Amino acid sequence: MGKPTGFLEYGRELPRRRPIPVRLRDWREVYEPFPVESARAQGARCMDCGIPFCHEGCPLGNLIPEWNDLVYRDDWWDAIERLHATNNFPEFTGRLCPAPCEAACVLGINADPVTIERIEHEIAERAWTEGWVRPQPIRERTGKRVAVVGSGPAGLACAQQLARAGHSVVVYERAERPGGLLRYGIPEFKMEKRVLDRRLAQLRAEGIEFRCATSVGVPPDGAVPAAAAGRDEPGEERGAGTACAPDVTVVPARTLLEEHDAVVLAGGATQPRDLPVPGRSLRGVHFALEYLKPANLVQEGALPASPVDAAGKRVVIIGGGDTGADCLGTAHRQGAASVHQLEILPEPPSDRSAEHPWPVWPIILRTSSAHEEGGERLYSVTATELVDDGSGAVRALRGHQVELRTEDGRPSFTPVPGSEFELECELVLLAMGFAGAERHGVVAELGLGLDARGSVAADGNWATTVDGVFVCGDMTRGQSLVVWAIAEGRSAAASVDLWLTGDSALPSPLVPGQLAIR
Repeated sequence: MGKPTGFLEYGRELPRRRPIPVRLRDWREVYEPFPVESARAQGARCMDCGIPFCHEGCPLGNLIPEWNDLVYRDDWWDAIERLHATNNFPEFTGRLCPAPCEAACVLGINADPVTIERIEHEIAERAWTEGWVRPQPIRERTGKRVAVVGSGPAGLACAQQLARAGHSVVVYERAERPGGLLRYGIPEFKMEKRVLDRRLAQLRAEGIEFRCATSVGVPPDGAVPAAAAGRDEPGEERGAGTACAPDVTVVPARTLLEEHDAVVLAGGATQPRDLPVPGRSLRGVHFALEYLKPANLVQEGALPASPVDAAGKRVVIIGGGDTGADCLGTAHRQGAASVHQLEILPEPPSDRSAEHPWPVWPIILRTSSAHEEGGERLYSVTATELVDDGSGAVRALRGHQVELRTEDGRPSFTPVPGSEFELECELVLLAMGFAGAERHGVVAELGLGLDARGSVAADGNWATTVDGVFVCGDMTRGQSLVVWAIAEGRSAAASVDLWLTGDSALPSPLVPGQLAIR
């Protein structure tokens, strides 16, 4: 519980962000180091609240009050042991999770909640610094082979759990290197890739094999997917694709079933929502990941320069979520002349409203480090046309304001008369979210059943409609959070282990479709 009176003595504190002029000159993470005593004081704020609602807010069921108390008492070794008991990758969630646990913190009823996410970050980094995070190779193998398709957080968590249960695990990844969106979607200023690489080294030392540049599932026509050839659409420059390495090996899904005792699909919800307006096919209009991936490849030294660069350009980002903010921060660092970020929804309130009472996840205005760095956010607007400059490239975006209405419980957007506008731009980035799993490849080849949302259907044991094939993460849940991906990967691993051996000691924090307090 921390210090009994800690929540009365200490206020909420977070580390300072590096000065904007400084951090825009590099791609390093934006936060300055957090003093140990400050972290301990934040741990002291954890209350003896009786019912720790933070557990319900966290999909992983993290033992938050326990490791808060241990940090306060300066017992960092036991703190990381408690943290790793429920979370394979706390250094990921400590940087990238929006912290639904904090929204459910009891202290947040009438004060600032405990800085749970930052304490998690500090525990994980202390453990890596001290050398406490070590490989845990298994001594006795079960003789069972499992293929995990996709190396994002769900696939990595599932693979590590299965390897620690004694199974031989091979992770198939169609991109150049493992990590999924952790590597190619998350910019360096949010999580430096050294953080990912050190954890991948641990997984390899535990016996997990990674086969990259390998796409699983042959499309119905037998052709290699466009993305597998390094092109997401006709005319796109080679290497600008988001999905695959420039040169990939295509492995039929049936081959995986023949060579492994079980297959786990963790390919994510990689089908982006498009913008069906006139001018969509103009040069300079890209999905967000067509922009973010090459930017990350440049930082890794895999590309000399990005084929989709914002330098000197007027940029419009359509979509006000986290992916849009990632595009915003990237555009700042590339030297964009100006950036506008468009959101069709109204501007949220600054504080929790009566419609989102504690402990549910509140819809409030959130300002990321990228928003702090510049750009203009426009709310209640929608794009209606992209204007040609006469040479086939985008020159401007036209749109108008909208009014949100609810009809039969469903939102609708009505144009506001006389609100038309035009924004001059040379680069338009579509960051409107994802519409579920790709329908071609492994989904089509195996004939997997889909749910009403278009995601791969799973039963209560994470099993698909094909025997021996399981699914977890965004591929079945739909676009979601890194913490949900890890939780689902862990749960799916327990189900696979049970299916293979008839018994399992692996924890299973979730069942498909479960919702936290949000």
